[in-house]
Amino acid sequence: MSRKEDILYNKNSNNDNDLDKNLTSENETKDNNTKKEKITKTDVIKFLLYILAIFLITFCILHFLGQRTRVSGSSMEATLSDGDNLIVDKLTYRIWDPERFDIVVFPYEGPGSSDSFFGKTYYIKRIIGLPGETVYIDYDGNIFINGVKLDEDYGLARISNPGIAAEPLVLGDDEYFVMGDNRNNSSDSRFSNVGPIKGSHFTGRALCRIYPFDKICGLTDK
Repeated sequence: MSRKEDILYNKNSNNDNDLDKNLTSENETKDNNTKKEKITKTDVIKFLLYILAIFLITFCILHFLGQRTRVSGSSMEATLSDGDNLIVDKLTYRIWDPERFDIVVFPYEGPGSSDSFFGKTYYIKRIIGLPGETVYIDYDGNIFINGVKLDEDYGLARISNPGIAAEPLVLGDDEYFVMGDNRNNSSDSRFSNVGPIKGSHFTGRALCRIYPFDKICGLTDK
């Protein structure tokens, strides 16, 4: 092979090597782009699944376990005040029956109730009478359960209006007699627009107060 042919051969070889390198580089670039696309799609799917999981968990907590609610009004003074934020336990009554002195939340369905786009009107009261019991309130403000004076000190003041409980009131199956702690400023079971409440209508029991921060406390102690 002559020197001229040798130089020409080497030149062609170098060109082939450069071409191979270019092809390899292009293939590597394509592979990297494909990997990036795959990673991007995977990340999007993971993110969407994460959002879905958060949504489902939040829905289950709010629907089955508990929810935050805000007190409006003074009917539960001095235990609860206007603007207090509470956590309502929605699970307990799915397992156990409500107990005397529980603070419960339920939708008000009497005259003037609201069931608009913005939601229903809810009441928060304390359980005084249980299913099957006879509730009577005398004009001195004393509460009697089955003829026995109830020992309790939740009331803010002496009851001035016994309402329908001025005569012995027998509670039916699953019926509860509820009252606000601010006895003289509360629309509750003493009045016919509210009356005894079915336990099946309870949204849940007030578990704790979470705001104001200086008044954080549990609400289930007897």
